[in-house]
Amino acid sequence: MDYLIRNATIVNEGSLREASIYISDGKIVKIFSPDKQPQIPASASYETIDATECLLLPGIIDTHVHFRDPGMTEKADFATESRAAAAGGVTSVIDMPNTIPQTTTLPLLEQKEKMAAEKSVVNYGFMLGATNDNIDELISIDTQRYAAIKLFLGSSTGNMLVNDATRLDHLFQHSRKLIVAHCEEESIVQANMKLYKAEFAGTDKERAALHPKIRNTEACYVSTYKAIERALKYGTRLHIAHVSSATELNMLSNKLLVEKRITAEVTPNHLWYDDRDYTELGNLIKCNPSIKSNNDRLALWAALYDGLLDTIGSDHAPHTWDSKQKNYFDAPSGIPSIQHTLQMMLEACYSPISDHAELIDTWVPLIVEKMCHNPAVLFGIKKRGFIRKGYYADLTLVRTGVEQTINKDNILYKCGWSPLEGQTFHTRIEKTFVNGNVAFDAAAMEHSFKHKGSLLEFSA
Repeated sequence: MDYLIRNATIVNEGSLREASIYISDGKIVKIFSPDKQPQIPASASYETIDATECLLLPGIIDTHVHFRDPGMTEKADFATESRAAAAGGVTSVIDMPNTIPQTTTLPLLEQKEKMAAEKSVVNYGFMLGATNDNIDELISIDTQRYAAIKLFLGSSTGNMLVNDATRLDHLFQHSRKLIVAHCEEESIVQANMKLYKAEFAGTDKERAALHPKIRNTEACYVSTYKAIERALKYGTRLHIAHVSSATELNMLSNKLLVEKRITAEVTPNHLWYDDRDYTELGNLIKCNPSIKSNNDRLALWAALYDGLLDTIGSDHAPHTWDSKQKNYFDAPSGIPSIQHTLQMMLEACYSPISDHAELIDTWVPLIVEKMCHNPAVLFGIKKRGFIRKGYYADLTLVRTGVEQTINKDNILYKCGWSPLEGQTFHTRIEKTFVNGNVAFDAAAMEHSFKHKGSLLEFSA
C-alpha cells in the first residue's frame, strides 16, 4: 500500500512546518506544501491519511535496547518488544550483546540477525560485545556488519566486565568502530556493596534507596574519566552510555556532533526520576547506572538542551515482575521503557502543568535531533533518521492535545508492567510506519504488526 499523509506538522532538521508526504514502495517519494496536489500516477493505489493536528516525525531510532533474545525470553523477546517499540513510535533499534549466549563473535551476530528477521516488526541492528578475550576478533570484523562495540567498564546484567588494562588499550588504539561504554568503576561499586550489606538494617523499601549510594557518582565519574582519557590518547570514537550524574557532564563538549570524537547518551528514565522516587517505586526503578539526585536530573536536562548530551536511548531492560519483588540486593537492575520514551520526552512541553508551551518550536525539533537525526549520523545508519526524499519511509505520527493513561491493558511489554502505570501523557502515538508499512495503528490494534522490519545498513 502507498500512502498520502496530508496536513501534518513535519518536524525535521530543526524546524516545524506544515507539509504532506507521499510514500511509495517503502520510500519517501514527495514532500510538498499541503495546499498543492502532488503529481501521483493515475494508476497508483494509495490510502490518504489526514494528519491535521498531528506531528509527523522521522521514526525514532533507539540505539540502546535489551530485548533479551536469545536466552532470557521469560523476560522479553524480539516479537513482543519490537511491538512495544512500534507502539512507542520507534522504527529502528540497536540491541545490546549481553544475552545468552553473549553476542561476541560474528557467527553469534548472524544468529541474532536471523532470529530478528523472523520476529521483529521494526528495523534492527546489533552491537558486538567486548570481552577480555575477543578484542583481536572484534577489530578484524567488517565494520559495516554491526552498529558499534559495547564495552562494559562496570558489571551489569550478563556480567561482561572488561577490566584488563592492556586489552583495553589495545581496543582503544585499534578499533575502527564506535565504542559505546557503560562506565561504572567496579572497585568502587564492590566496596560500597560490601559496606552497605554489612551495615544496613532497614526495611525493604529503604533498601532500594541504597542504589545511588552503592552505584554512586564517584563510580561513574572515575570510570568515565578513564574511558575519555584512553579515547583522547588514541583518538578513539567513544560514546558514553546513559550518563547519570552532573559531574560527568564536566568532561563533555557541546561542539557540533560532526566535530566530536567523544559523545554521550542520556535515558528518559534518568531525566524523569530522581532518588526521591525510590520511596514509592523501589526496585522498579533500580537500573545501572543508578537514578541519582534531583540536582543530577536537572543538570541532565540542561545538558541535553545545551548540546553536551547527543542522543536519547531508552536502555529498555525488562525483567519479570516477580524478580523485581525480591529484596534490593537480589533484585535485578533494568527498567522496561521503550513504549513510552517518546511520550516521556514530549510531556516536557505538552503537559498542561509544564508551562512550557512556548518551547514547542525549539524543544520538539531538539527531541527529533537527539532521537532520530543524531543516532543515524553517529551510528552510520543509512537512509534513515530524517524526512528526506529517497529515504526509507520510517515515520511516527503523534497526536497532541489528547490524554493517554498508562495501565496494564495498554502495556505491550512481555513482562507486563511499567513504573509509569497511572501516568497520564498528553500525546498519543497514532501510527508508526516502518519501511512504508503501517507497523502500528492506535485506532486498529488488531490490524497492527503485520509486516517485518529490516536489518539496518551501517556505513564503514
